[in-house]
Amino acid sequence: MLRKGEEILVCHRVSEVPAFPDYWAFPGGGVSRVDKAILERHPEWFPGRDEAERAALTALLREMVEEVGIAPTKNGLGIVNASLREAILEDKAEWGAAVERGELQVNCDDFLVISERITPPLAPLRFHNHFFTIECEINPVLPQGRAEFHDYRWATPEKLLEEWENHEIKIPPPLVMMLRDLVGAPLAEQIEWMVADPPRENKRIEFAPGVECLPLPTTTLPPATHTNCYVLGQPGGERVIIDPAAKDVEGLAQLQTKIGAILEDGSTIISTIFTHRHTDHIGDLEAISQLYSAPIWASKETLEVIPDSETNIVLKEGDAFTLNGPNGAVKWDVIITPGHCPGQLCLVGDAGIVSADNAVQVGTILVPSGEGDMTAYIQGLYRLRDLNPKLLFSGHGPVVTNPRRLLTQYIEHREKRHAAVLEAVNQGISNVQEIADLAYADTPDAHPMLKLDQTQSHLEALTREGKING
Repeated sequence: MLRKGEEILVCHRVSEVPAFPDYWAFPGGGVSRVDKAILERHPEWFPGRDEAERAALTALLREMVEEVGIAPTKNGLGIVNASLREAILEDKAEWGAAVERGELQVNCDDFLVISERITPPLAPLRFHNHFFTIECEINPVLPQGRAEFHDYRWATPEKLLEEWENHEIKIPPPLVMMLRDLVGAPLAEQIEWMVADPPRENKRIEFAPGVECLPLPTTTLPPATHTNCYVLGQPGGERVIIDPAAKDVEGLAQLQTKIGAILEDGSTIISTIFTHRHTDHIGDLEAISQLYSAPIWASKETLEVIPDSETNIVLKEGDAFTLNGPNGAVKWDVIITPGHCPGQLCLVGDAGIVSADNAVQVGTILVPSGEGDMTAYIQGLYRLRDLNPKLLFSGHGPVVTNPRRLLTQYIEHREKRHAAVLEAVNQGISNVQEIADLAYADTPDAHPMLKLDQTQSHLEALTREGKING
């Protein structure tokens, strides 16, 4: 929404929502079954728009009522009657019924698409997002305790980006991309340009200032299908590439495009960092060397599987490096969290933690028997949580926007499983399969081989801890 063509409306998400808590975002939401059902009843709505846009606009009009209390009227936008809004909050279907009764309008000619984005392959579910603009001279009415938002503000794209770059506010990556599209000229002119040719490409997926993500296709543990390659540093300054895992033609082409964009903006790639030695994090090094050249920094254990070079540098616990850029210097500290893999490292900065394979938002993390260390893994989870990061930039999947909540869940889950394996042994069970069946009784759908391997990891850790005999 625009106010006098000068500012845009953003709303603050409450802390309790599972996705992007405490972020500033635009009103709107996903297309529900209710939205699809009413569209089927009214094919005459929104003529001249394709099916995807019609569905997105239906969801937007409903969500506007729920989240900000605003809806189209015969004379522009207006505030929705409180009792009607309450009914819609209770039951989404009431929005369609209210339109059919004539209590709400679907006048939408002034709603113009300024951008479309398909979410990157960071999770199994991907969405085709439409972003609309409309002028609005009224302020939202937020239903306290009943919606995803609890505050709102009008601001220029420049102001929001400035606060985001200073780590003062959080903004989801799609909105960061859109805000960048909106700066550079008077807002009305930028809107007009975007309406004429809505941007659709995810050119820069920025999880935080100075932290870009490039999901590369890899053979990894489902449901993940990609490994997150990260680019640290400011455009035009010193940059570091983390886990360029590209091996196939598609991945190498994506990496080549990203490297080209990095060099084009005047950046200097000072190093490649590998977080650990697993094959889904280390790409085709020979092919990658044809795309760019930079010293490799990694732990001693990781460098053992990488061709030796006089430019290779061993990273250890307590090391740090600084990336200089147009907006100043940014420091990253190195810590070692070896539970998932010997020598696995994480990078800690003001933006958050590049956390490798310690915790993911979608799926789970394995601690391979023989190589992994379950005790060290759990200790590493505590350590990450104690650092209280703003965000976790994990090796796979979306950015973790509530690290404390997720890490606590991981700790509780692993400690519960650890105790269950110990209890099975204390009951006199010695067969690993039987121990696994008892310890995983609450997870009947667990993959049989992975369940067995994780049980073995717990047994090895309990033996090292002296709680059971080897």
